[in-house]
Amino acid sequence: MERLFKIYHKEERLVIGLMSGTSADGIDAALVKIDGKGIQTKVELLEFENFSYSKEVRNKIFELFDPQTSTVEKICYMNFLLGELFAEAALKIIEKAHLIPEKIDLIGSHGQTIYHIPESIEDLGYQIKSTLQIGEPAVIAERTGIVTVADFRVRDVAAGGDGAPLVPYTEYILYRHPLKTITLQNIGGIANVTILPAACDLEDVIAFDTGPGNMVIDEVVKRLTQGQLKYDEEGALASKGNINEKLLEELLKDEYFEKKPPKTTGREYFGKNYVDKLMERAFQLKVDNYDLIATVTALTAKSIVKSYKDFIMPKYQIDKVIIGGGGSYNKTLVRMIKEGLPNIEVVTQEEIGFNSDAKEAIAFAILANEAINGNFNNVPRATGARHPVIMGKICL
Repeated sequence: MERLFKIYHKEERLVIGLMSGTSADGIDAALVKIDGKGIQTKVELLEFENFSYSKEVRNKIFELFDPQTSTVEKICYMNFLLGELFAEAALKIIEKAHLIPEKIDLIGSHGQTIYHIPESIEDLGYQIKSTLQIGEPAVIAERTGIVTVADFRVRDVAAGGDGAPLVPYTEYILYRHPLKTITLQNIGGIANVTILPAACDLEDVIAFDTGPGNMVIDEVVKRLTQGQLKYDEEGALASKGNINEKLLEELLKDEYFEKKPPKTTGREYFGKNYVDKLMERAFQLKVDNYDLIATVTALTAKSIVKSYKDFIMPKYQIDKVIIGGGGSYNKTLVRMIKEGLPNIEVVTQEEIGFNSDAKEAIAFAILANEAINGNFNNVPRATGARHPVIMGKICL
């Protein structure tokens, strides 16, 4: 406990953020220097790297996403294996920065989501929402010797929230503007948006998942190339095709896109079964490969634009959209979004001097810093939680 008190009383901390997203392609590790807390937080990125999962590890993770291939034994084992891999990532980023573990104050680890049930299920007299992230933080703390804060989502879910999205708190700290209304459009496996009204307070922040980000595109590319490619690099394949308007129109009728925020989704909804049906319908319509990739890319772009027009623009005049996440590197996707929002400035994180890949790892470093300070670090208007909570379990 003495060490925890020492960390608590420091004005400046070195913190590592660890993140593995719904695409499950690897671990993002960001080493940051954090000065202060709450609204006064200042962050400097010192080092960042993505540590890709091996093909074998990635296959084992994907087995956990599907109830037909997942078992309690596999979940138990992978929880600890991923703990080892997260710890290795932390130690490697420390080495890259030419530091030693004793100089690092905290690790904030998101872990790997393997199942997410944001809708309440009534059972045995209880209304239950649930979410499960693995990557055992006790292993991270044991291997690194560093205080580790992890498992952030569950406290928000316990308070009636969806447990997602979590980055709006950190986006409020880092991106709010006194005169401009800014939206942060993250495009990972799932796409989510945060709205920061001009001169907003935390209670004014709104965020929700717009729908699929890279998830459907990646899965379609993987299937069409028999696993030769994992994603459409820079949107090159989509740029060779034409959008099948009939298929796109059918896809955009999905009930998720009509649901009002707050809302969240994941691989359980837009994963394997969704793509199975999509591919079957594309076969019926005789959609060729390039056209199919163009169409699912348009699905992500159009669902984002639809969310803006249906849920954001009737209430706010948006001054700038900042796109981050892996999807920001897909030039065809970004072009489609810009075409859908012609009167709004649309830029990527890189264009304003930030790093799209590092953004979410940095977010979990900040969330860990807030947890150690005893500060609320969820946004109830984004997650639907009944009240603010302190998210994160602390492993000494």
